[in-house]
Amino acid sequence: MERFINPVSIADKIKLGGDKLVVFSGPCAAESLELCLEVGEQVQSICRELDIDYVFKASFDKANRTSVNSYRGLGMEEGLKLLAAVKSKLAVPIVTDIHESHQAAEVAQVADVLQIPAFLCRQTDLLIAAAETGKMVKVKRGQFMAPEDMKYAVDKVRDSGNPNVCLTERGVSFGYHNLVVDMRSLPTMRQFAPIVFDTTHSIQQPGGMGGTSGGQREFAPYLARAAAAAGVDGFFIETHPNPAKALSDGPNMVPLDEMEDFLKMLKQVWTLGKQYVN
Repeated sequence: MERFINPVSIADKIKLGGDKLVVFSGPCAAESLELCLEVGEQVQSICRELDIDYVFKASFDKANRTSVNSYRGLGMEEGLKLLAAVKSKLAVPIVTDIHESHQAAEVAQVADVLQIPAFLCRQTDLLIAAAETGKMVKVKRGQFMAPEDMKYAVDKVRDSGNPNVCLTERGVSFGYHNLVVDMRSLPTMRQFAPIVFDTTHSIQQPGGMGGTSGGQREFAPYLARAAAAAGVDGFFIETHPNPAKALSDGPNMVPLDEMEDFLKMLKQVWTLGKQYVN
């Protein structure tokens, strides 16, 4: 099965789809500057030691929470100030979500990668608005989408004049409160664009805790290793120093003190897998 032709660029510094592993990582929500710097500094240090390219991730707004009472974040104005401070302090690219077309231009003044949430991957106006910023567009595959149909999301970005687009696998809905990852989706989607594996949300149990989402963190290493062996270009991994106290998606996040061993493991399997994947 053929793969995409060209790697894509992140902030003119990182190539996703080349010979170097890329990790998108940080807390789910931008709870505070102190938290983001703690997580960012530690993951950046680990990635530097392992020769992994690092992109810091946090969301300024969690607009797709299960319950209206769930924590959403700092909002766009305060959230972007926080992300700008992290970017300045750590000198790393930033990825964050956008949910509406009007957010794209303002968020792109800070973020280097605009992430399209899975439920919005078919939203043409949102994809075009993200593409027109010139920043890399990271599209999550919808839980309801066949992998081969993600080609059309890629086309919407590229036809808007932006070649820098990648796809993200996060599992498909399978019954209630459960997601399943079909590993065949990785080489299928990698024909169209570089592919990132979302370790965090692949183990999510949407709405599985009665108004909030649950997760099965114990399966994260198994799915991540399988994706590394199957041939992906990057990993999306949310982490937190105390997931039990996190304000969003705690059950899915890798504890910060486990990230070094987790990334060492992934780098080893990914390096071996590269020998067998075009």
